[in-house]
Amino acid sequence: MAYYVYILARKKYGTLYIGVTNDLVRRVHEHRTKAVPGFTTKYGIDKLVLFDIFDDAVTAITREKELKKWRRDRKTRLIEEQNPNWDDLYPGIAN
Repeated sequence: MAYYVYILARKKYGTLYIGVTNDLVRRVHEHRTKAVPGFTTKYGIDKLVLFDIFDDAVTAITREKELKKWRRDRKTRLIEEQNPNWDDLYPGIAN
């Protein structure tokens, strides 16, 4: 089973959210439709700007915790290395 660590953004250089899931399409859909109240719903964060795939939950959770400890500028650099325009990646994985 695959596990995903993902970063959502409100807009380019906007508020970020980092999460982990075993079903990326379902989880991002929940964020986008505001199905579950919480941080992303409160701040309108629904743009998938980065995700990584892992083979096991422990590795994915470890990476999520690591990213959450990073300073904002380091997270921004990571996003821009892989997604320079901060494009929304959700349409590409939702098909």
